Amino acid sequence: MVEGGMKCVKYLLFAFNFLFFLAGIGVIVVGSIVETKFREDYDFFGTKFNAVSIFLIVVGSIIFLLGFFGCCGAWKENYCMTMTFAVLLLLIFVLEIAGGIAGFVFRKQIEDEAKDAMLKTMGNYENSKSKVVRTWKVAQGDFKCCGVNNYTDWLDHSPNKTIPQSCCKEHPCDTTDDTKLYQKGCLNSFIDWAKSKILIIGGAGIGLAFVQILGVILACCLARTIKKEYEVV
Repeated sequence: MVEGGMKCVKYLLFAFNFLFFLAGIGVIVVGSIVETKFREDYDFFGTKFNAVSIFLIVVGSIIFLLGFFGCCGAWKENYCMTMTFAVLLLLIFVLEIAGGIAGFVFRKQIEDEAKDAMLKTMGNYENSKSKVVRTWKVAQGDFKCCGVNNYTDWLDHSPNKTIPQSCCKEHPCDTTDDTKLYQKGCLNSFIDWAKSKILIIGGAGIGLAFVQILGVILACCLARTIKKEYEVV
């Protein structure tokens, strides 16, 4: 059984893993909320844009399991469990960095695909299921926007060349009078909204990354001490 300074490290690692365990639950909840928001309110993006929420849920689940695994390893002073935790934690750290870089590199492609998805649903607006109509109504109401780039997109891409009432600043309104319509497009509004959320997630991710490095160091220190005790015995 570890003594002295390493006993303090043991309890610090246990406390760290308990927080990590709770953080995993938090990430799963955030991923679930994002998944629900995309599926129910912003359906015109289709399933391809659910990758972010799925990624969050998967990472959260792994963090949840790692936290539980690390707690057991620290409490039982098991060398194998503690080192496995350290290695997996380092691997998660690398994957998070890779995911952040990939998101930055492919951000323009994501914007283009979002634009294409929105224009496609506009072309089927009158003939589509009510869910798509509801999606545009919710999006234009939430972001106070109209169309993809602006309200003229409805005149160019909708089947009947009319602008829906959800573009009105006040309902109902004469949609032929552009002064009564939202002037900004929904694509930029959505991207700005997404960026604001990404900044929050990114800041939390940076903080979590530093905590992960600390966890790796603590786990390695504890594992080294446990191994030495095994060798003495």
